[in-house]
Amino acid sequence: MGKTQLYSLYKGFLDCICFCLSRGSGEPAGDTQRDTENGHLIYRNGDVLEDRYEILDTLGEGTFGKVVHCLDHRSILTYRGGNRTALKIIKNIEKYREAAKQEINVLKKISEKDPNNKHHCVQMLDWFNYYGHVCISFELLSLSTFDFLKANNFLPYPINHIRHMALQICHAVRFLHDNKLTHTDLKPENILFVNSDYSFIYNTEKKCNERRLNDTTVRLVDFGSATFDHEHHSTIISTRHYRAPEVILELGWSHPCDVWSIGCILFEYYEGFTMYQTHDNKEHLAMMERIQGPIPRRMIQRSRKQKYFHCGRLNWNECSKSGRYVKAKCKPLRKYLLSQATEHHQFFNLLERMLEYEPSKRISLSSALRHPFFLPLHHPGKNQLWRNSSDMSR
Repeated sequence: MGKTQLYSLYKGFLDCICFCLSRGSGEPAGDTQRDTENGHLIYRNGDVLEDRYEILDTLGEGTFGKVVHCLDHRSILTYRGGNRTALKIIKNIEKYREAAKQEINVLKKISEKDPNNKHHCVQMLDWFNYYGHVCISFELLSLSTFDFLKANNFLPYPINHIRHMALQICHAVRFLHDNKLTHTDLKPENILFVNSDYSFIYNTEKKCNERRLNDTTVRLVDFGSATFDHEHHSTIISTRHYRAPEVILELGWSHPCDVWSIGCILFEYYEGFTMYQTHDNKEHLAMMERIQGPIPRRMIQRSRKQKYFHCGRLNWNECSKSGRYVKAKCKPLRKYLLSQATEHHQFFNLLERMLEYEPSKRISLSSALRHPFFLPLHHPGKNQLWRNSSDMSR
């Protein structure tokens, strides 16, 4: 065998060893195979990132990248789940990297202002750059409030569960507002249960088994779109169904847009379906008018979207296909009441104040937290009402 053949054999042997070692350390095999065409990191269960994070499973995927369940081999923390974490792996694309850096900045601010995790916002544990992928490690949480609703066949949450969840959401977002931040993307998918274990309860009205949570403690997540008061405010924010009227009308926005989103979220928890099921601006405004009455004339006059209006009113034909759809899908807010009990009327009073058209008149979260709907949670001896599975009246 010649020297050239021996060298080739030896090099091949070394390459084989290097390949095996790289897989054992969790690094993808070769630069060209590290990312998918759309920028996702290529990985498999058992890969280890940064000699620390062992990937156990994929938890979810979004436009930004993926979230994976990891075993943190260096963790000495004692949070729920021990050394198991959620790792957000951002796509290797510049705009997502920049958004991730902004999110890290917000998460650092949250950690600085809330070191003891009292304000119901998810905690960042670590972050690093992995071959162009920004990776952020978080406490491991459970299902989102949307995913639980979906798994429960979109049966509404009980009113006492909504009360406790709403209290925490309002606390979390008020904390952001107090620190000059607007979340801008509040939705059921961005509110996660700490533990989504449940019991089966027979629903006599629906004649089926229903999942009832054992613990309604939640965390607010996804600060990738959160904006400081002094930063540039994008014209369009929020996921469509939770978008405030001032955003649609391009009147500028601030903290009150989050309050509007919370109102839409709480309605969805109560009814089991989205308040504004549409993808069109004018149809969205028509739904608002059907549910909450006419849009104030001064908001219309100030709007840059005059194409939606005629003579100071929404240019809407109720006899059109869209008009019939809106009429069939929507009705005045109070007609959605599921019970005439006092707590239900209190809840709808809170919704009405959160869904006030004028941002300046919309209830602040400091005021919302003092609303009578939350009294059972503030009253001595009743602060554990939400945990009592025997008290599940709607």
